[in-house]
Amino acid sequence: MNFGYPIATGNTATIYENENKVIKVYKEQFSNEVSILEAQKQVYAYSYGLPVPKIIEVTEIEGKQAIVMERIPGETLGELVKRDLDLATHYMNLSVEVQRNVHSFPSPKLELMTDKLKKQIQSAEILENVQKTALIHQLESMDFEPYLCHGDFHLLNLILSDETVYILDWIDATSGDIRADVYRSYLLYAQHSEELAELYLHLYGEKSGTSKDEIFQWAAIIAAARLSENVQTDNKERLLKIIHQQYPRQL
Repeated sequence: MNFGYPIATGNTATIYENENKVIKVYKEQFSNEVSILEAQKQVYAYSYGLPVPKIIEVTEIEGKQAIVMERIPGETLGELVKRDLDLATHYMNLSVEVQRNVHSFPSPKLELMTDKLKKQIQSAEILENVQKTALIHQLESMDFEPYLCHGDFHLLNLILSDETVYILDWIDATSGDIRADVYRSYLLYAQHSEELAELYLHLYGEKSGTSKDEIFQWAAIIAAARLSENVQTDNKERLLKIIHQQYPRQL
């Protein structure tokens, strides 16, 4: 199969555009299960009526796992904000409405957020064992009702097409605490722009009635899980600072 034109590259895959299709090709280190799992999650979201690209097939291309899905014409909200920062509040407000809609659905068939976070914390090599133990203990003590959480919700994963906002990239979706999902989004924004991060937090809190303290109780856990992803653009010192504020290093 012809890949077509590369339009984006991320930590797990490269995205190609081929006529009316988009092909997500995973990097070689990822097993078959990863593509199948993401496709299942996207189909699950689609079944709720959420605006997501329709899956065409899960396949293998030149020895690499791939998902073929429909192409959604349009631009990401991130691209639109970058072009005109004066519209940041408008598009961020739109994104929050979409995220709150995602958070309205129960998700009993998905992987549990607590299981995913526990694995990530355990695999974060930079953390001390005593910190991992404390973080996992806190994680296991968190009380919440599980709802659909996207896990990587930000403006670059949202495409505006004919007045509908489509949600991309469902690999990190879980059944979990929506407050944790909100903190994850806040953390991703804050890595690049504190102003955007605070705008997002303010708008989500205003619309949902969720306080900053409720959201930030997940701060150390989500920062620790993020460390395990080894994203090159992340500021690891910043993530460690968030963790050390609650769980200092042993001297």
